[in-house]
Amino acid sequence: MNIRTKAMIAGTTALAGIALASAASADAHGGTFTIGITQNNVGVDSYQTTYEEAFIAAAEANPNVEVVVLDAGGDVSRQIAQMQDLVQQEVDAIIIWPTNGQAVIPAVREAYQAGIPVIVTNSNIAEEGFDFVSSFSGPDNITQGSRSAEIMCDRFIELGIENEARVVQISGQPGYTTAIERAQGFEDRLPEVCPNVTLVETQPGNWNREDSQRVMEAFLVQYDDIDGVYSGDDNMGVGALNAAIAAGRAEGITFVGATNFAVGYDAMGRGEYWGSIYQSPVDDAEAALATAIAILNGEEVPFLNYFDTPKITQDNMDEFDRPVF
Repeated sequence: MNIRTKAMIAGTTALAGIALASAASADAHGGTFTIGITQNNVGVDSYQTTYEEAFIAAAEANPNVEVVVLDAGGDVSRQIAQMQDLVQQEVDAIIIWPTNGQAVIPAVREAYQAGIPVIVTNSNIAEEGFDFVSSFSGPDNITQGSRSAEIMCDRFIELGIENEARVVQISGQPGYTTAIERAQGFEDRLPEVCPNVTLVETQPGNWNREDSQRVMEAFLVQYDDIDGVYSGDDNMGVGALNAAIAAGRAEGITFVGATNFAVGYDAMGRGEYWGSIYQSPVDDAEAALATAIAILNGEEVPFLNYFDTPKITQDNMDEFDRPVF
């Protein structure tokens, strides 16, 4: 088992052909695959850190896999360079967690043209790049946003404010597919289930708790009436919660996220944070590696290879383990 970590260096017919070529490559390498991964930004939050640890552990447990583990540090130029380096190394497959779903398409196309299957993990690339991707492994982010809207609407109905509630949204990093899709899912579903709820404003929190706290501080100054806060993940949601607590306005605001972090789970336990979507970074990492191996073994894999992410609220949180991130 060989793992090289953090070297910070600057349709269907096609998939079947790549799978057959990959199977032949495995035979040529004595049955061992080399899989490269370039991640978004491991240091930005605990989800990505846990993902990396789980990915390495899963690879170490498989004697037929060698991995090259890279991290783009949130820099799309670095990620493109890492993709090019992995192509030059002639790895058998590449897993990419895109820093920007649009900007990485040329690098993904380059890997495709080199006959290397590309698996996108966690956050998909823009649709224009789908022809160059063997599979997406991760959560259905639009469904997550939609379920978050349902959680918030159900809570407003329970409180009897579904005809007057006002909501602000803190989205993720601009240009990042997950951020776009979670916002889209929420914005599309909320008027369907609670047509009289008003989404007042959306501002990015960049997946960062401190940035989100500052965004919420500005919202609290600008708006006297805020009944709900929807955040693209609980890391940002807890930043918003902290701002509301500091301003003495947290009580009466329903906080809902789209990926349940430990801090969100704990805040739910204290009755300060209402609900989120349960998503395991361990499942995410293991699914990505398993998808890559399946493709290299010539198995049929869905293009959109989703794993389930259920709703979690104060009412049912005892059914879920506390997140490890």
